[in-house]
Amino acid sequence: MTSSIDAVTRDWDGLTIPAAGTYALDVAHKRVGFVARHMMVSKVRGEFNEATATITIAEDPLQSSVVATIQAASIDTTQADRDAHLRSPEFLDSEKFPTLEFRSTGVKSRRGNEFVLTGELSIKDVTRPVELEVEFEGVGRSPFGQDIFGFSASTEIDREEFGLTWNVALETGGVLVSRKIKIEIEGEAVRQA
Repeated sequence: MTSSIDAVTRDWDGLTIPAAGTYALDVAHKRVGFVARHMMVSKVRGEFNEATATITIAEDPLQSSVVATIQAASIDTTQADRDAHLRSPEFLDSEKFPTLEFRSTGVKSRRGNEFVLTGELSIKDVTRPVELEVEFEGVGRSPFGQDIFGFSASTEIDREEFGLTWNVALETGGVLVSRKIKIEIEGEAVRQA
């Protein structure tokens, strides 16, 4: 006898993965975060509170794709003055460029539940290739009858390659804000009817 969860999962390369279909990022169970070094001595963490994504799981999982949109003005580092500066033309220029966009271009299996998702990230008017290290966290059914899967992903970008060049030189050497920014994403995706 087949259980109802079996109809929405399948085995692939030793993993139980979602059935083919379209899934949407659950806005209540996601974090689109980043980490930057500050004054060369500490880390500042922040996130974008508003982000959407559509994940299309293909029959061949390595043909799957992701399209994501992040609202630039939703940036939140818990410091209002810093957030206002990050929204300004010196950084994201969120009035002129209201969204950051990601569109995948490929998926590669690494080992076990680890994958590499290649794609193009657009910030302001610059689009550059990126590679995200993705960890598939599992698949299940919520108490509300929704078919879900979980994932985490990370990458590092050079913000100056996207035109985010504002900085201040420090007397002690180095700069106020690091060029390298780590991006950290965690989320659940829900199957769409």
